[in-house]
Amino acid sequence: MTNDSSSSYLRRLGIWDGAAIVVGGVIGAGIFRTPATVAERTASGLPLLSLWAIGGLLTLAGVLCYAELGARRPHAGGIYIYLREAFGPLPAFLFGWTMALINYPGSVAAVATTFADYACRAVSLPNLWVKPVAVGAIAFIAGVNFFGIRAGAWMQNLFTLLKVAAIVMLLVVGLVLAHGHFGNVFAVDTTHEVPSGAWIGALLPVLFTYGGFHYLNDMAGEVRDPQRTLPRALALGMIGVVVCYVLVNIAYLVGLGHAGLAASKAPAADLMSHIFGPRGATIMAIGIACSTFGYCSIAIAGGARVLQTMGADGMFFRSVGQIDSRWRAPQVALAVLGVWAIVLTLSGTFGQLLDYTTVGEWLGHAFGIATLFWYRRQFANQPSPYRVPLYPLLPFVFVCTVLGVIIATAINTPGDAGMSLVIIACGLPVYALWRYWQGRRAA
Repeated sequence: MTNDSSSSYLRRLGIWDGAAIVVGGVIGAGIFRTPATVAERTASGLPLLSLWAIGGLLTLAGVLCYAELGARRPHAGGIYIYLREAFGPLPAFLFGWTMALINYPGSVAAVATTFADYACRAVSLPNLWVKPVAVGAIAFIAGVNFFGIRAGAWMQNLFTLLKVAAIVMLLVVGLVLAHGHFGNVFAVDTTHEVPSGAWIGALLPVLFTYGGFHYLNDMAGEVRDPQRTLPRALALGMIGVVVCYVLVNIAYLVGLGHAGLAASKAPAADLMSHIFGPRGATIMAIGIACSTFGYCSIAIAGGARVLQTMGADGMFFRSVGQIDSRWRAPQVALAVLGVWAIVLTLSGTFGQLLDYTTVGEWLGHAFGIATLFWYRRQFANQPSPYRVPLYPLLPFVFVCTVLGVIIATAINTPGDAGMSLVIIACGLPVYALWRYWQGRRAA
């Protein structure tokens, strides 16, 4: 894609825009809830913090791999592009079928509902307002992105700052105002027994909370000087996320203790309530609302670009592959993704869809990063502007870890894993029918 064509994207995103997309794509609602689940499956703060550090390092390895892939192919579409080039159109279609048509809009519907739930709590609106507010948020975000990546980036940068402010607030309360003892961080929790091997189950929610780092690659066609900017933005954003996550968990442990964290249903709100009472929970609700709104903005923008790339490839309706010549935005793809996310929001079926497509999402990550081996072999004599360090160790470790997570997920929730594979398999006849229909039209 070149910037000269009126049917292409414009490269307007700098390093800080890219880093904000990484931070905003990873930090949603998970860090405000997941630490309690991890605490339930660990015996003290030391293994809990170790899991968050290990998960961060593994994710950082994946990010470095994505940095090389993005530098080699700095175009919109991300994993879809890598799979198409390395393994052919069928795997790329199956990824797009699972993610752009199911997982992305399902994620938007789920997180938009979470946003609306917390927003309504913050302003004391009854529950019947949750769905209308969620629908309004999706429509507003899609509408802003109609005016191009710069408008979307301004909105995203704002909400990234707000979600970072919410995390800083947690750190201040936990580390300074709560007057907790740092000994709580390493104290052994004797209130419940943790079975051997439970750390594997504890690592799963940690890795899922670190997910979402791939959205910048979906928008790589709009990054300035991508060979330099993509690796720096990915690394800068992900390092910032890892530091935030570890520090927030220390704040939870200091303020609530390991037992209090394990027993909590909403640790962020509980920590704030210790100092500010009910008003603290309201303040935290505003922070979580900002965080989830920012995630929705990125998911809609990134998902629409995958959908647009599929349309441009003839893997979806050609009209979806169009880019507006004035605003250089995939307006049709944004409208399709937004409308489908609204339908899922109103139907309330997004929860099962997300459970069913989690395995598919992580399979996409595994195979997406595995394409790095193909690129290295296929273009061995072609210099790359960025090369992942410790190759082939880092991509190998990441792929093996992700496959291990998928196997553990299948063991823990075989129904969800099985349905995820069924959804992927349903793409096979859809792909065959689509190619047949395209062939008939061409004839």
